[in-house]
Amino acid sequence: MTLSTHDALDMLLTAEHDLADRPPFRMIEQDGSPTAAGEQLGIDIELAKVLYRDMAMARRFDHEALALQRKGDLNLWLMSWGQEAAQVGSVRALRSDDMVFPSYREHAAALTRGLSPAEIMSQWRGVSHAGWEPDKHRFHIYSLVLGTQTLHAAGYAAGALIEGSDEVVAVYFGDGAASQGDVNEALNWAAVGGLPVLFICQNNQWAISTPTQRQMKAPLYKRAHGFGLSSFHVDGNDALAMHAVTQYACERIRQGGGPALIEATTYRFGGHSSSDDPKRYRSDAELDVWRARDPLPRLETYLRHADVAATWFDSLASELEEFAIDVRTVCSGLNPPELTDLFDRVYAETHPVVTAERAAHREIVAANGTER
Repeated sequence: MTLSTHDALDMLLTAEHDLADRPPFRMIEQDGSPTAAGEQLGIDIELAKVLYRDMAMARRFDHEALALQRKGDLNLWLMSWGQEAAQVGSVRALRSDDMVFPSYREHAAALTRGLSPAEIMSQWRGVSHAGWEPDKHRFHIYSLVLGTQTLHAAGYAAGALIEGSDEVVAVYFGDGAASQGDVNEALNWAAVGGLPVLFICQNNQWAISTPTQRQMKAPLYKRAHGFGLSSFHVDGNDALAMHAVTQYACERIRQGGGPALIEATTYRFGGHSSSDDPKRYRSDAELDVWRARDPLPRLETYLRHADVAATWFDSLASELEEFAIDVRTVCSGLNPPELTDLFDRVYAETHPVVTAERAAHREIVAANGTER
């Protein structure tokens, strides 16, 4: 980020110190036209194309995975459909060595971070507890217990601070998790300790079937400010706005400005999970309002008006079709590990009891001729 861009954002975001209600920061309007902030900051077309591709890949993955769940190839699926901009815009603004702590629906962020569909789906197929090594992509395994990842992130950030690292620890959670004690404790610990944590709340309007207005009286960005964090309110369906504010917040954190929180206002188009029926608690009229704010058509309209060639979109459409085939193929090839694998995942180092149990297991397998 250039100094001039940083200074411009600094002026645009000074409202972080103002506790009055304020509209979320955005760079692209819902109709695809640039906002005044977008005009002032300037929009990087190549970045916009990267973010659009990331979102399109994530949405296709989401739809394919849900279809696989309906077929019985996945046991459960939690959709990120509608929240792609909040995830892609923010995770692209991080450094590759910044650690990320996701919740359980950060598939767009995971793909953008370099995880494969097989790694993401293995947990939902039931063939592993988690499908990847966290340090490989600097992306922790999914946290299925609501809000716990915020405390994990705070603890990790404390270690980074002690080591003198300038990495930022980013953690994703939802508006429902923000009602959990764990999240409030993490906000407080981060603020008191001056920890390099960036809290990214995707306010998708629903905590399963409880609407945001029945969860909290004050917006989360105001609550975070009360804990002592810098806080930002962003249109979570604007990938470019998410990227700009995340980059700005990370720069402040690296310079010793303490932890920060971004409340990204967005919406989940699907149910809470593949086991949920959202029609039981929300109206078609509400869904229609948010469909008009869909992050993909918004950015596509901007790109087409910016004279991005139609052949680029055609090429992406072909890439998405090939990607969908790959997702279906790799899912069917995800098989459960052999039982022997369990003994290597109990302790980090060799343990005499586990060694003896492994030997006993091998004797049983040798006698019966099978693992099963």
